[in-house]
Amino acid sequence: MARGTLLSGSHVLITGGGNGLGRRLALGAAQRGARVTIWDLSADRGNAVSEEIRRAGGAAQAHTVNVADKEAVKAAAAVTGPVDVLVNNAGVVSGQRLLEGNDEGIERTMNVNVLALYWVTRVFLGDMARRGSGTVVTIASAAGMVGVAKQTDYSASKFAAVGFNESLRAEMRTDKTGVNTLVVCPYYIDTGMFDGVTTRFPRLLPILKEQEVAVKILDGIESGRQSLVLPPLVNLIPPARMLPVRAFDRVMDLLGVNQTMKDFTGRPGDVAGGPANAPAPESRPTL
Repeated sequence: MARGTLLSGSHVLITGGGNGLGRRLALGAAQRGARVTIWDLSADRGNAVSEEIRRAGGAAQAHTVNVADKEAVKAAAAVTGPVDVLVNNAGVVSGQRLLEGNDEGIERTMNVNVLALYWVTRVFLGDMARRGSGTVVTIASAAGMVGVAKQTDYSASKFAAVGFNESLRAEMRTDKTGVNTLVVCPYYIDTGMFDGVTTRFPRLLPILKEQEVAVKILDGIESGRQSLVLPPLVNLIPPARMLPVRAFDRVMDLLGVNQTMKDFTGRPGDVAGGPANAPAPESRPTL
């Protein structure tokens, strides 16, 4: 197993740390003794979580950052300073079929879920590599392991996130940098963002609790895990691809994977320059 990063005394940066899983990760890291920096598109949310941590006796700061804007990322990184743990958590989901989604929504999904991984990771990775330590976490999704109906842009972006992590892990390993990478592929998380999503077999594919997922991720950072798939049944999806396509599709249909989004309503997301929770074009926050 790769070398982990002890959170106590570490500087942890969490993108999209103002709500949902990001907030839980920020609070949990602070409780373990980390100094936490929150990047969020909403100043109100980011500052609220930062203040919550400080009231509990922890150390935290928040910056309003659009992670899809590489110049904004560079400016925020200069203020943030070096980090020991980077959690790429910010993400959006449209919940639209390919023929329904508009251009702006598709572009935003790709910009936030894929390109932002490059912009954010690049500004911190060099320092980690020079120091020979640190952890980069990529929050992907079970949708990065199986394409799902009504999620064409989201699934494609999360497949890209998994590929990003895999390539980064290969680079860090072959260059012997000492930097660990952790990819997280959870099924739906009960963050309040998935109104209308159902699961056919709740014991096998449950809607996950955000606090439980956060704890597993923080444990994984400290133990040096390189992959975290939740629930474990999702690990069976890649081997199932060896089946003929029709058989693979039948298995996915039996599990109800392509029916989960049928009644998805979600909640509106943020848009750069707009108020918190302002509607974004066909795009909603997730994870």
